[in-house]
Amino acid sequence: MGRIDKEVRLEVLSVLTGASVRPYTTYSGRSKTNDLNVHNFVSSSLTYHANVPLRLAGLGRSSYRDELFVDLDELFDPDYDYDFTHCKDRSECWRGDEVYKRPCGWYRIAVKVLDKYRDGNEWLGTDGWRSYSVAGEWPVSYHGTSIEGAKGILSSHYKAGPRDLYGRGIYSTYDIDEASDYCKEFKSKTNGKTYRVLMQNRINPQMRKVCDRKDYWLIEIHRGSSPEKEREIVKKSIRPYGILIKEV
Repeated sequence: MGRIDKEVRLEVLSVLTGASVRPYTTYSGRSKTNDLNVHNFVSSSLTYHANVPLRLAGLGRSSYRDELFVDLDELFDPDYDYDFTHCKDRSECWRGDEVYKRPCGWYRIAVKVLDKYRDGNEWLGTDGWRSYSVAGEWPVSYHGTSIEGAKGILSSHYKAGPRDLYGRGIYSTYDIDEASDYCKEFKSKTNGKTYRVLMQNRINPQMRKVCDRKDYWLIEIHRGSSPEKEREIVKKSIRPYGILIKEV
């Protein structure tokens, strides 16, 4: 596929957050402290409260409710991008003592996560190709941005529905084929191509709940949790480290 250019990366962020995402450098005088950083991107992409996206609660937004500003150099780490588009190898791999289904056919846009969390980098494991797990790393999961509605698991926006089948919280799966059935799709205004989008995460094995459908994992966020508590749970439970994009 080749390296994904800046304009398409911004379009991907817009699709994930549901807002118009622009680089902060476009606007003179903007402060980085008001921009969308990695932690806020995690929150605005994965957690919702009171059926309202966190981005509308003041995270990295402008005076307009539908705009977000991001420092692309701070959010992305192109040195760790990886092109799986021509990968055909389905051999068994492991991460965090769980099967890792490599995202063959996708291009991974790396999110800058090294040294971004107080507990260090052990959750990522060691860098480079390997088929085995290492001590302390977390398993890999995939998140389709519509997965909360999959097969009756949750009604919408990570807000527990009337069935409350497995619990309220964030759902993801180790099975990329399952996740890809519920991914976002958009047509780029930059190059006219159509893409599908998924999130690639590491999930804390101590914080996840294995659902009755064992291919789904749940990070529980109990009803009535404050926005601050939700963000705290996200940071220590599920961490996106890549955005997967595939040309349709």
